Amino acid sequence: MVDQKINATAASLLGFLHERPMSGWDLYATARDRIGNFWSITQSQVYRELSTMAEAGLIEAGERGRRDRQPYTITEAGRAAFHAWVMQVPGGETIRFPLLLTMLFGEHLPPERLASFLAEHRAQHAARLDRDEQMYASIPEEAREQYRFPIATMKFGIAYERAALEWFDQLPESILNPSVNPTVGGHPDSSVSG
Repeated sequence: MVDQKINATAASLLGFLHERPMSGWDLYATARDRIGNFWSITQSQVYRELSTMAEAGLIEAGERGRRDRQPYTITEAGRAAFHAWVMQVPGGETIRFPLLLTMLFGEHLPPERLASFLAEHRAQHAARLDRDEQMYASIPEEAREQYRFPIATMKFGIAYERAALEWFDQLPESILNPSVNPTVGGHPDSSVSG
């Protein structure tokens, strides 16, 4: 059998299919809920990967069911491809944090606009932390050893959200609340008259 090279997104879908057959929508919802905090995945990517994996014999499509949903089952070739992928040393992380890029060029924004971006993003991080902490708390103590790998991932997410909130909370008041010092921020040329 020829080794099938798969990308990390396809591998994650195969990983979820180890649990049970799932439709494209089920896989997207599972990926969004379980890896969405640290791995970007779209619904169109899921369906594209499913089509590619079906052609390669890594998964098999079942009969369409309710709402025209088609379940997919992992094949032995799919298990082998997943195993080959998971045995590789993971690559380094790629950080893409759009808010930080905007923050770097914050002097080019009206101060109130940047402050509103920061408030919105802080609220998103707080909501994710609350969700992750509730999810962790819902796992019974006696089941925590059984779910130690997902829990380790979840704990990273909790630590990340706490660190992000700490960063927001240590920002200078002149950035968070520009009305305190309206002369701070804005484009460096904004005070130059023509």
